[in-house]
Amino acid sequence: MHPPPAPSVGPWDEGLLDTGEGHRIRYEQCGNPAGVPVVQLHGGPGSGYSVRHRAFFDAARYRIVLFDQRGCGRSEPRGMLEANTLEHLVADIERLRRHLGIGQWLVSGGSWGACLALAYAARHRAACLGLLLRSLFLGEADDLRWFFHDARHLLPDAWAAFSAPAPAASRGDLRAWYGGAVGDPDRARALTAVRHWMQWEAALSRPARPAPPLPRIAAADAARLVDKYRVQSHYLLHDTFMGDGQALQWARELGDLPLGLIHGRLDLVCRPDNAWRVHHCAPGSRLQLVPNVGHDPFARPMLAAIVAATDHFAAHGDFAGWGAPVTGPKER
Repeated sequence: MHPPPAPSVGPWDEGLLDTGEGHRIRYEQCGNPAGVPVVQLHGGPGSGYSVRHRAFFDAARYRIVLFDQRGCGRSEPRGMLEANTLEHLVADIERLRRHLGIGQWLVSGGSWGACLALAYAARHRAACLGLLLRSLFLGEADDLRWFFHDARHLLPDAWAAFSAPAPAASRGDLRAWYGGAVGDPDRARALTAVRHWMQWEAALSRPARPAPPLPRIAAADAARLVDKYRVQSHYLLHDTFMGDGQALQWARELGDLPLGLIHGRLDLVCRPDNAWRVHHCAPGSRLQLVPNVGHDPFARPMLAAIVAATDHFAAHGDFAGWGAPVTGPKER
């Protein structure tokens, strides 16, 4: 594994790009300006990028582009929901590529970022060298039903804590209740909902451990976190602005575009079946199911798998010979 770049080493280029409709997205470039261009799409929706994402790529071989999606992180205005849809995000990625003068780039994304990467490749395939997707979220009704309700069958105590703030009559649709709660004009009430949401995510991310306590949130972080979950709820309440089966259809249309897939076998936030289904929709894809790890991309086994994939792509320009070949029947 290549040594990760030190977080203290700053980017060689950063700025705010005006993408229209009142939005400006924050971006940075680091690594080798003459290296293989790669754009890393963060999850959420709403999360924002982390300097830790630099560690996925060998800084000597990659020109690494990171950015915060509309309303996220250090993009402006943070938390803005107007003109904030999947189509807007896809257009922003392409606008950023053109702004940076990049001809083609590897598109890498995790969780929601994996879904966004598929959407981008469907519209701008010629701009893509390949796709590297991890911990795939597909934006389907089943994904949302699993997160808000069905996962309770595995973690009943944690789900009881997650559902407790909602009135009994609202517990049959926690997606709707939490969407309203995190958008409450009373910031204190919104923050209470955010803390319970974060507690549930932590439980799903570490299912082998006891149910976690409610997180403590520093006053300096409260507004940022409320904005994050408001953006996330905005997307989830709108079914991520896409229909069931759409992500799989995009995967079918990739043709011979290199596609690497990485998913933790114990991922309860986004289940491994998502990666399996995409794998069987894209005949040339390569898949690695990582044992003993869940949704955390920085868990040692997952990080090692990501680094192995990016090192392979930097050396060969594809994922042939990495991961596992397609097996079983293709999705219909």
